[in-house]
Amino acid sequence: MIFGPAVDVRPLFPRERQAMLDLLRALTPAEWAAPTVCPGWDVHDVVGHVLNDYMRRLSGSRDGYGGAVFADDETLPSYLARTNDEFVRASRQLSPQLMIELLDHLGPRLDAMWATRDLQAAADLNVSWAADDVGSPAWLDIGREYTEFWVHQQQVRDAVSAPGAVEPDLMAPVLDLFARGLPHALRMHDRPEGCTAHLEVTGPAGGRWAVARQDGRWRMAEPHGEPSAHVSMDQDAFWRLATRGITVEQARERSTASGDADLTASITALLAVIA
Repeated sequence: MIFGPAVDVRPLFPRERQAMLDLLRALTPAEWAAPTVCPGWDVHDVVGHVLNDYMRRLSGSRDGYGGAVFADDETLPSYLARTNDEFVRASRQLSPQLMIELLDHLGPRLDAMWATRDLQAAADLNVSWAADDVGSPAWLDIGREYTEFWVHQQQVRDAVSAPGAVEPDLMAPVLDLFARGLPHALRMHDRPEGCTAHLEVTGPAGGRWAVARQDGRWRMAEPHGEPSAHVSMDQDAFWRLATRGITVEQARERSTASGDADLTASITALLAVIA
């Protein structure tokens, strides 16, 4: 298995969403206008983007509506950047209260849609940051959506200095799913069969992951034995690295690495978003 064992995050969507709604309902007008780590977006804009994610997945995955229209020579990252910005700009006319109500209304419909999915079936949307040359399983696609919502909630929390939603049962699956990007992160490095690399993430939600060179490609594996490369970083650094909330250089300053320098460099440049 390239991606390792399945992660079923479906029971966590309602809890993550409730934490987000509780947070949003407590924000002041000034906090809704607070800048976030997303360039040019304040809290209101990030919430508008999450609402767009809800609506886009329901429209595409539940209703089979193919409304995407690419401009000439437009790549997927540039298409997403353009359409995300268009929706955020339009959502600035929506009140915070209305956006909260829409998230509260649409969320259970997303939950119901995920509940019907066979986790081992083909994904509705390929997770390109985990593998762009093979199809992704549904569990990885659904998991990617969970990480998206969780990360945006943390961006709002950072903007208004409100800690929370980092309980291990909510955060650990995010780290686990991001680690499934390791085979893709190492894809350019050819190594002998059986070569392994380990990632250790410290903290209550952390864990250990390994990739091994098998049949001419990197695959998720159990972290046994002495690896050719080893990287350790804390859980806060890892999720921020994977979403570029911090730079690769900042992540490396917060990491320890040993072994094959090319492999450790690629591990500390892991990206788990489309960019």
